[in-house]
Amino acid sequence: MKLYDFFRSGTSHRLRIALNLKGLAYEQVAVDLRREHHLGDAYGAINPQHMVPVLEVEGRRMTQSPAIIEWLEERYPDPPLLPTDSGDRAHVRALAAIVGCDIHPVNNRRILEALRHRFGADEAAVNDWCGTWIGDGFDAFDALVDARGHGGPFAFGERPTLADVYLVPQIESARRFKVDLGRWPRLQEIDAACGRLEAFQRAAPTAQPDAG
Repeated sequence: MKLYDFFRSGTSHRLRIALNLKGLAYEQVAVDLRREHHLGDAYGAINPQHMVPVLEVEGRRMTQSPAIIEWLEERYPDPPLLPTDSGDRAHVRALAAIVGCDIHPVNNRRILEALRHRFGADEAAVNDWCGTWIGDGFDAFDALVDARGHGGPFAFGERPTLADVYLVPQIESARRFKVDLGRWPRLQEIDAACGRLEAFQRAAPTAQPDAG
């Protein structure tokens, strides 16, 4: 497996977590978004959307982290990232979607670059923008995280699921944008529980070869 990613990309971060939880080895190819390497023709030939991550495996180049993680779950079902009960699976997918559909898309790099360069937003305004959508999403995530009564140290029960895979990178992003996490102690507990696992530690942005 070859993973094209960027150390600080939230979507790359979540995919690294999923790969690590599945116990899969992969070669990393850094795509430096800061230097706009993703916009060049060479990377465009790998992903016409000019985004990370891309997973190259079995003669395919897969794009879009939700699709790649679903493929991993089907291709490598053990250990599972989803519960066995269909209702519980829907709940975990909904938690992941709060991040993947409602928070991250409006806070990703291309949106923030548009705010800066097309609309003249300074860093305080960018942080406020990000904090608004992160706060709304975390409020919902926090309300739903224990809604089914399963408890446990993670977002759903006693082992990490897809919900944790999505949540942890978003918490990392929230810290980067100076969001005060104090009003979500449960989410901080989940993040700490995940942070004790090697799969999450090895996936962290600061642990990547291109970090710095």
